[in-house]
Amino acid sequence: MAGHRRSAAERAVNGRGDEVPSPCVGVCQLDAARRFCTGCWRTVGEITAWLALDAAARRAVWAQLPERRAAAERAAGRPPRA
Repeated sequence: MAGHRRSAAERAVNGRGDEVPSPCVGVCQLDAARRFCTGCWRTVGEITAWLALDAAARRAVWAQLPERRAAAERAAGRPPRA
Protein backbone atom coordinates (compact mmCIF):
# COMPACT_ATOMS: atom_id res chain seq x y z
CA MET A 1 0.00 0.00 0.00
CA ALA A 2 2.84 2.41 0.80
CA GLY A 3 3.94 2.35 -2.83
CA HIS A 4 0.62 3.90 -3.81
CA ARG A 5 0.75 6.77 -1.36
CA ARG A 6 1.43 10.20 -2.80
CA SER A 7 3.37 12.89 -1.02
CA ALA A 8 1.61 15.99 0.27
CA ALA A 9 3.20 17.96 -2.56
CA GLU A 10 1.88 15.55 -5.20
CA ARG A 11 -1.61 15.63 -3.69
CA ALA A 12 -1.57 19.43 -3.55
CA VAL A 13 -0.25 19.96 -7.08
CA ASN A 14 -2.34 17.27 -8.75
CA GLY A 15 -5.44 17.49 -6.56
CA ARG A 16 -8.85 18.59 -7.61
CA GLY A 17 -11.19 21.14 -6.14
CA ASP A 18 -10.58 24.28 -4.19
CA GLU A 19 -9.00 22.75 -1.08
CA VAL A 20 -5.20 23.02 -1.30
CA PRO A 21 -3.41 22.51 2.02
CA SER A 22 -0.72 24.85 3.23
CA PRO A 23 2.83 23.51 2.90
CA CYS A 24 3.59 24.89 6.38
CA VAL A 25 5.27 22.30 8.61
CA GLY A 26 5.38 24.46 11.73
CA VAL A 27 9.12 25.08 11.48
CA CYS A 28 9.28 28.74 10.57
CA GLN A 29 12.82 29.86 9.92
CA LEU A 30 13.42 32.55 7.33
CA ASP A 31 16.57 32.54 5.23
CA ALA A 32 17.28 36.26 5.07
CA ALA A 33 19.55 36.02 2.02
CA ARG A 34 17.09 34.09 -0.14
CA ARG A 35 13.94 35.39 1.59
CA PHE A 36 12.17 32.05 2.00
CA CYS A 37 11.24 29.78 4.89
CA THR A 38 13.52 26.77 5.29
CA GLY A 39 10.63 24.81 6.79
CA CYS A 40 8.11 25.04 3.94
CA TRP A 41 10.32 26.64 1.25
CA ARG A 42 7.83 29.40 0.45
CA THR A 43 8.93 32.99 -0.06
CA VAL A 44 7.87 35.65 2.40
CA GLY A 45 5.45 36.97 -0.22
CA GLU A 46 3.91 33.53 -0.76
CA ILE A 47 3.47 33.01 2.97
CA THR A 48 1.76 36.35 3.50
CA ALA A 49 -0.45 35.97 0.41
CA TRP A 50 -1.40 32.31 1.01
CA LEU A 51 -4.91 32.91 2.39
CA ALA A 52 -5.78 35.20 -0.52
CA LEU A 53 -4.48 32.84 -3.25
CA ASP A 54 -6.92 30.77 -5.25
CA ALA A 55 -6.44 27.02 -5.67
CA ALA A 56 -4.53 27.33 -8.96
CA ALA A 57 -2.07 29.81 -7.47
CA ARG A 58 -1.59 27.61 -4.39
CA ARG A 59 -0.87 24.62 -6.63
CA ALA A 60 1.65 26.73 -8.56
CA VAL A 61 3.45 27.53 -5.30
CA TRP A 62 3.49 23.86 -4.30
CA ALA A 63 4.93 22.93 -7.71
CA GLN A 64 7.97 25.16 -7.11
CA LEU A 65 8.85 23.89 -3.63
CA PRO A 66 10.75 20.67 -4.46
CA GLU A 67 13.19 22.48 -6.77
CA ARG A 68 13.66 25.30 -4.26
CA ARG A 69 14.54 22.80 -1.57
CA ALA A 70 16.90 20.89 -3.86
CA ALA A 71 18.64 24.12 -4.94
CA ALA A 72 19.12 25.18 -1.33
CA GLU A 73 20.55 21.77 -0.44
CA ARG A 74 22.93 21.88 -3.42
CA ALA A 75 24.05 25.37 -2.41
CA ALA A 76 24.75 24.05 1.10
CA GLY A 77 26.78 21.15 -0.33
CA ARG A 78 24.26 18.51 0.74
CA PRO A 79 22.88 15.87 -1.60
CA PRO A 80 19.20 16.52 -2.41
CA ARG A 81 16.66 14.36 -0.59
CA ALA A 82 14.66 11.83 -2.54
